[in-house]
Order: sequence, then structure tokens, then C-alpha cells
Amino acid sequence: MSVLEDARAVHAVGGVCDACLGRVFADLSFGLTNQERGRSLRVTMGLEDDEEPESVEPTDCWICEGYCAAFDDWAERAAAAVEDVEFESYQVGTRTPALIEENERLLREDAGLPEDAGELFKSEFNREVGKRFGTLTGTAVDFGRPDVQFLLDLAENTVEAGINSAFVYGRYRKLERDIPQTKWPCSACTGSGRQGREPCPECDGLGYRYPESVEQLSAPVVEDVMDGIGSTFHGAGREDVDARMLGTGRPFVIEVEDPRRRDIDTDRLEGDINAFAEGKVEVEGLTLATHEMVERVKRHEASKTYEAQVAFGDDVTPEAFADALAELDGATVEQDTPKRVDHRRASKTRVRDVYEVDGELEDSRTASVTVHGAGGLYIKELISSDEGRTTPSLAGLLGVDAEVTALDVLRVDGEDEPFEDDDYLLE
Repeated sequence: MSVLEDARAVHAVGGVCDACLGRVFADLSFGLTNQERGRSLRVTMGLEDDEEPESVEPTDCWICEGYCAAFDDWAERAAAAVEDVEFESYQVGTRTPALIEENERLLREDAGLPEDAGELFKSEFNREVGKRFGTLTGTAVDFGRPDVQFLLDLAENTVEAGINSAFVYGRYRKLERDIPQTKWPCSACTGSGRQGREPCPECDGLGYRYPESVEQLSAPVVEDVMDGIGSTFHGAGREDVDARMLGTGRPFVIEVEDPRRRDIDTDRLEGDINAFAEGKVEVEGLTLATHEMVERVKRHEASKTYEAQVAFGDDVTPEAFADALAELDGATVEQDTPKRVDHRRASKTRVRDVYEVDGELEDSRTASVTVHGAGGLYIKELISSDEGRTTPSLAGLLGVDAEVTALDVLRVDGEDEPFEDDDYLLE
């Protein structure tokens, strides 16, 4: 059958508006709305039959039950639902009443057409409301991860607006020791701050093992500026609590949930965080980022450069120290899970490379050692051997006990492998 013959069959069913007629043939032409397509089909049928088939108004259409006349109303309701929200992209979804879905099936069946002919009512409603919403708000549709998403429930007559998280990327320096990267709940009270009716004596009622963290000194500021309802700190690995993070800093992303503001001054935000942290933590290079940056930061085992202050259990000569460093320089190291973390890490043997080692013997019992190693290399154990669980090690090569007394991270990732990929940044 021809398109006109199929159109006549649909028209013969009766009571079908132009939009519902055109929707059956949506996959046969482009550049027209379904209403325009249906109107054109009626005009063409009229030219051949010398009498244009009569149309019905959407409000009288038994297929869409008037919803094809309500695109503007639903777009306005969606815009009103986010009138206090800053956003640049959106997506519209529709929950179609079961009766309309059944009506569409019956129409195609009565006209002798395939059940999947054209497009679904839901697709048209999403598109037509979405176009109008975009015009009203001056924003663009995004079928990936938009700033705001809508669910239009026609049966319940509701508009549900969801606001997707916003992301701020940067690097932090931790300038004081004994500050964890993220909140560390107290194990004695499991973070509640209470033991029975009394404040937990282990954490003085704070609920945390440490009173401050990099997260607590930064994320609340971002959450407040973006007017969100919660935040999550994502770091590119983490340094030990007793280690400082210096140099170029460690990459991180702060995810803000349900943000009302996205158009923020990141330079000013950087100053606000640094003032709030009072010299304990510094951030730099803040920029808005996509959600993909979270996965990039979390999955990337970047190389790192450390500086360790080392104390020896016996005298070490300059010659022995130099020979040991030469052995470690470029070495491939096998490390069993360190004893200090085996309660929370899987027991396994990790193979990591030491790219470069340098050092200075300050006296026969102390030294400064700089290590550039692969991601996941345990530096403290590279020095101490962890009772033979790491080989080779500085202690093992020297034949004396060695302990890291102070550790600083100087760099995370190399010049040839930056985190600051334009594909993941919005500024």
C-alpha cells in the first residue's frame, strides 16, 4: 500500500487529530512536526479526492485525549519547577498513561498497520515539550548527562524535576600533618559521637577520629557557594594521614548534589576555601568539570614523587648509602600488603616500579630520600622493608633497620600525563 492509502486507512478509523495522524508516518519524512505532517497528508488526500478529509481538534482526539494541544502548558510548568536553578542543559522524559499506549496500539491495528509504525506518543511529547522548554529558558537539550532532568507524569498530572550534580576540579596541598583526606568516622561510636547517652570519650563527641580533613576544610565551602544539599570529595589516591601533600598538589573533584547555582567564580571560590582552611590546606586551579572527571581522578594510578626523612637503627656509611640508592634506582619492587593496612586491604603481592631515587645522608643515622615511583608504591615499606614484606628495600640493602620519620608528597602524576584534560573541564 502507498503512504496515502495507509493515511486513508488511519483517517477511516475516525476521530484522529493531525498530530496523531502524522505520528504514524513520522519515520517517512523529516523536517516537519507530526501535526504539520498530518495536516499535509490530509491536504494531499483532499487534492486527490476533491474533498479534504475532516480533521478533529486534539481535545476531541480519542488517541491523545487532548495532550497534543498541551505542549506549551507542560513546558511552562517545567520551567516554573526550576525557575530558581542555574542550568544550561536539560532532558525531558514522559510517563505515558496506559490508556494512550493502548489507543495507539488499537489505531495501528484497526488501520492494518504494523504496531511499530511511526513513533510513539511518548517520543513526540518529550520532543515537543523539550523544544518549547528550551526556547523558554534559553538552554539546550542534552541526551547524555544534562544539568536538569524532568519526568512529566501525565496520569498523575505532575512535573518531577531532578538536578544533576555539579563538579569542581582542582589540586590541593595539605600543609599540616595528621589531617586525613576525607572524614574518618570514629570506630568506637561508628561516627555517631555518642556511646549510650554520653558523648563518645574516644572522639569527644565529634564522631570523627580526626577533627578535620581536607574534605571538611574544602567541600562545605563549595557546597555553600553552589547552594547544594550535600557534597562528596573524590581524590586521586590519598596520602597517609601523617604525610603532607606539597609541591603541585593532589588532583581532586568535589561533587555537589542538587546545586541551585552553577555559574560561579572559581577564582573567588579558591580564595574562600583557602581562607576557610586557615593555612592547613590550600587549593589551586579550581575549574568546573564534567562528571567524567570523577572517574578519571579515581581510576588513574598516577606516578608520585615523595621526600622521606629516614632514621637508621645503626650507623650507615656514605658509600653503603649511595650503593643502596643505586640498587633501588629503576628497580622493580614486590610488596606484600603492608601490616599497617592489611586490616582494610586485600592480602596480595603488588609489583611496582621505582623510577628514580636520590638522597642525602645527613649523618650516620639520618638521611633524606626522594623517590619517584609508580602509583600504588608503598614508600614507607620501600624504606623499612616491613619485616621483609617488601623486596628490595633500603633497609634490606643496607642491612640495618630504617624508618620513615616524616613523609611529604611532592608531586602526583608526571608532566607527560596531566589530569587537566580539556575533555573533562568546562572552563
